[in-house]
Amino acid sequence: MFETYEETLNWIHGRKVFGMKPGLKRMEWMLEKLDFPDKKIKAIHVAGTNGKGSTVTFLRNMLQANGQVVGTYTSPYIELFNERISVNGEPISDKEIIRLANIVYPLACELEETELDGPSEFEIITMMMFVYFGEGHADVVIIEVGLGGLLDSTNVITPIVSAITTIGLDHMKILGETVPEIAFQKAGIIKPGVPVVTGKIPKEALEVIEAYANEKGSKVYFFGKDFTATKWQTLPTWGEQFTFEDEAIYLNQLQIGMLGKHQIENVTVAIETLRIYSEKTGLVLNHEDTRRGLKQSFWPGRMEKVNDKPLMILDGAHNEPAIRRLVETIKLDFNQQEVYLIFAVLQDKAIRNMVSLLTELPNIHLILTSFDFPRAATIDELKGYAGSGVTIKEHWQEALRDTVNEMDESDVILITGSLYFISEVRQFLTKPNNG
Repeated sequence: MFETYEETLNWIHGRKVFGMKPGLKRMEWMLEKLDFPDKKIKAIHVAGTNGKGSTVTFLRNMLQANGQVVGTYTSPYIELFNERISVNGEPISDKEIIRLANIVYPLACELEETELDGPSEFEIITMMMFVYFGEGHADVVIIEVGLGGLLDSTNVITPIVSAITTIGLDHMKILGETVPEIAFQKAGIIKPGVPVVTGKIPKEALEVIEAYANEKGSKVYFFGKDFTATKWQTLPTWGEQFTFEDEAIYLNQLQIGMLGKHQIENVTVAIETLRIYSEKTGLVLNHEDTRRGLKQSFWPGRMEKVNDKPLMILDGAHNEPAIRRLVETIKLDFNQQEVYLIFAVLQDKAIRNMVSLLTELPNIHLILTSFDFPRAATIDELKGYAGSGVTIKEHWQEALRDTVNEMDESDVILITGSLYFISEVRQFLTKPNNG
């Protein structure tokens, strides 16, 4: 049994050697052994290629502002492993991590002796989450899918309502080579009779989701059809303003502190999901509290301004669909400024396409770099993607220092790519004395 936080994390992370193991049989086996803690949770389940984290954040803040104690399960973490299991935005303690791991550890050992084989790292953390929230530490739990949906470890839950934020090409070796194949995996979170809210999703993917939902007898609420965002404008104070409308509510001049049109799409999904959740559970919503909750919503590493002079932004645009949205935001909000873009990415992403999209912008100075992570694209690998006008720097710290020295005070530094990269940079920048 574990006594220290360090040995607990070593065991959890040590499960990575077992890799990903799609399928729910191990989860179901462990849950049965613990008398199904997942059945004791009121949940909202969120899937999608991008936008899951932001949608979870908007939901949490609105629910919290309306008096709920809100649990969240998210990944990856930005600063601290414990963030993955949080209550009202506060990560659970090291002591709780040790306690929960000690509950799951004997099950993992027992499971290894069966034909199912031992659980993966993600399955262990997911089990710890179910144990914790099954004990009653939150009124509602928002659960973010780890990967895909259909075979994801979280997909043992039967939620009150599900949401699918976006669908694009990512994790194709696991989820499928086409948008409809990926859509089928995401649609796998839809449970019989449980309503689902969809974000801005391509038509070919929506058709897959709708067919899947019809089979399950689940009603689908479509972005742009059942609920809309209008009167959108970017605020001079950093963020967006818009009006939300569906068949039941009209909320004008809502404000969020996150930048980008894609965040308006995410927040409308969150509002519609909240409305359905409140109807299903009898939760009475106060519109002013909901407004306040939205305005306070913050998710690190999503167009996050970390410095004013020079203007420095962190954004986890970690795959091709996210880079497309980033390019859209740069065109809208920074087209009059020179943007120095420091980019590091994982090996399995569509790097050529991502670099190509970024270099199309005339005001971008692209710097490719690497960071300390096993799956990070190395400098040697990145050399193959560096065309004219693209700089390569071996260390991101060097890239950042040189950029600050070279740029004018009206220019922008945008650090983007893998969320693991953003996490590393953010920890460095927010440490005292790092400026």
